[in-house]
Amino acid sequence: DLDRLKDTSRLIYYDQRGRGKSADNVRPEDVSLVSDLNDIDRVRQHFRLNSVVLLGHSWGTVLALEYALRNPTRVSHLILMNPAPASTSDLTGFRKIYLQKVGAEMDRQRAIVASAAYQSGDPEAVSARYRIHFKPALAHAEDYEKLMRTMQEAFKSQGGQGIVKARAVEERLMRDTWDIPGYDLMPKLHSLRIPTLVIAGDHDFFPDEVAGHIAQALPNAQLVTMKDCGHFAFLECPDAVRNALVDFFKRR
Repeated sequence: DLDRLKDTSRLIYYDQRGRGKSADNVRPEDVSLVSDLNDIDRVRQHFRLNSVVLLGHSWGTVLALEYALRNPTRVSHLILMNPAPASTSDLTGFRKIYLQKVGAEMDRQRAIVASAAYQSGDPEAVSARYRIHFKPALAHAEDYEKLMRTMQEAFKSQGGQGIVKARAVEERLMRDTWDIPGYDLMPKLHSLRIPTLVIAGDHDFFPDEVAGHIAQALPNAQLVTMKDCGHFAFLECPDAVRNALVDFFKRR
């Protein structure tokens, strides 16, 4: 979905260690926040770039911020799309609202997660769980179904072993960030002067204040809220995203 930007930008994608095409010969216990941050820098060095525009989506925005805080001179611009909470307080607020939005389906989701099929990485069980998880995150049924088809195909391609490995990696990254008592990037962000575009959707399952608090903490940030758009702005409102990016770089 982001390939449409290739006429104006050089796009570099990579699969994070232990996931996708970077999963082979990787043990989950060898992956951490530090290794993920080092990998971003290895990608930068591989392409011989002094600095990069770093785009993160969802929890990837937490990773992008952690990298930028450690390597501010290596990031020329930040794009934080549908950002996830960067503090324990915002994470707590999101979880409360999430329970309300999922409603009665939460019991079914818990049952799926507890099932042997899900624990073993069965693609059908995993797909069923994410159908519930992302249902309140998108504004339009057709975009939701497109996302579910894409995810289901990815899970089938990944297979049970790959799914279990990726899940173990995710759990480790949570222990390095969200699971830390009082985790809070906000005070550190005040010193980060990198030009930043924060993109939010008015139908995201993350509360408005998540993106708002991040944008307020960054001294050189611009917040753009996409109307009639949910958690996957690049999929749901691609034209608005493109326009926001073009405008951002014109000003910066």
